[in-house]
Order: sequence, then structure tokens, then C-alpha cells
Amino acid sequence: MQERNTLPIGITPTEAVKRSGLKHIAFIMDGNGRWAQKKGLPREAGHKVGAEVFKKIVRYSKSIGIGCCTVYAFSTENINRPRHEVEAILRLFIEYIKEAAEERDIEFKFIGEPEKLSDNIGKQAKLLEKETLGRPYRLNIAMNYGGRAEVVNAVNELIASGKKSVTEEDLNNALYTRGCPDPDLVVRTGNEERISNFLLWQSAYAEYYFSDKMWPDFTPADVDEAVFDFARRSRRWGNV
Repeated sequence: MQERNTLPIGITPTEAVKRSGLKHIAFIMDGNGRWAQKKGLPREAGHKVGAEVFKKIVRYSKSIGIGCCTVYAFSTENINRPRHEVEAILRLFIEYIKEAAEERDIEFKFIGEPEKLSDNIGKQAKLLEKETLGRPYRLNIAMNYGGRAEVVNAVNELIASGKKSVTEEDLNNALYTRGCPDPDLVVRTGNEERISNFLLWQSAYAEYYFSDKMWPDFTPADVDEAVFDFARRSRRWGNV
């Protein structure tokens, strides 16, 4: 069993973030479709509610002092879902990208290959990245993303640059997430316990927190629970 630290009584989430050194949190936002089906609603309804929860959770994570957040919005495998569901998700992406520039202190980075979903999404994503570059809070949105594909893309980029051998630093600097620290904590909702091809390289030393809640039911209080759980853990980095 993992060794646990004791937290002071009454510690706040912001204090726990600072105490634990939590700089980067990542979310596998799972359970939208199942949440809707359990309520007798079309799966698209779950994605719509999930999109609102995403906005709330990102803002909350920022408010408690976490400097970087990555969300798994759409995997390369998700394109195989029913066409009407995929189209509904893409419409939500476009709506969010249009309103995202109003988030004045967030720097947006779209990781993956969003341009392959549609030319419009690709162009809008690039424009938002350009407009928000240099802002203090980094939000990575994994869209049409796969962890294996990211590593392959990084290696090919390095080969094309003339590299004949590759170091860890080289690869880190070629990944979609370059400029952002590796995730300290990966949170997965939806009562599932797997990685699903998400941040495979970057999460080598991450802590995982699994919630049985579906993403549309996830709240800031659940973020607090994950943060406190993380702060209680003892990260030894291979040491005794």
C-alpha cells in the first residue's frame, strides 16, 4: 500500500495544491454518453452537459492555483462512433472555440490533429492558439489525439530535422505538450480504470485518481477530493 502523508486539519484546496507541488492536472472526461443513456436521453445530450462541466472544472482548477490542465476531449478512436454523435461533438467544439477567447488569462493549445476532423476546426484552433499565446494559465485540449501517434509524430519530426539519435529532452521538446510540465495527477471519471492512449510518455510518473462518477456529475468538490488524495500520497520517484 502506498505511504500516505497527513494533511493539516482544515487545509484548503489551494494550500494542498501548493503543499503537494501539483502543477499540471489532466482529465479523462469519460461517461457523457452513459450518463445520458441512464436518463433516457440521446448520447448527444450527455456531451452537451459534459461541455459545460468541462468549462466549470477548468476554471475551478485554475482558481486553486494549478498552472496547467490537459483534457482528453476527442480521441483518434472516437471518430468510429455513430456519425450523428460525432457531428454533435464537433459542433460543441466549434461553439467552444468561438467563445473561448473571452477566457482572458488562458493560453489554449490543441494537441493532436484537430485539422483532420474538419478544416474549420483546424483553422479556428490555430487562430485561438495565436490569440492567446503567452497567457498565464495553459489549457491543452486533446482533440483527435492518441498518445502513440503523438510519440510517432515527435520521432518523425526529429528525424526530419536531421537527428540521428534522440534523447529524452529531444522527445519532450517535440511532443504536442512542449512547454508544459508533465502531468502530476491524471483524473479519470466514468468508473473505468485504464489509460486509453492518453499522454503515454508524459504520464510516466503521474499519479492516477479514478472516480466512479460520470463526467456530467463531476463537480469542483470532486476536484478537491482528487487534490487532497494526491497531496496525501508520497511520491518517491524511484527512491526509498
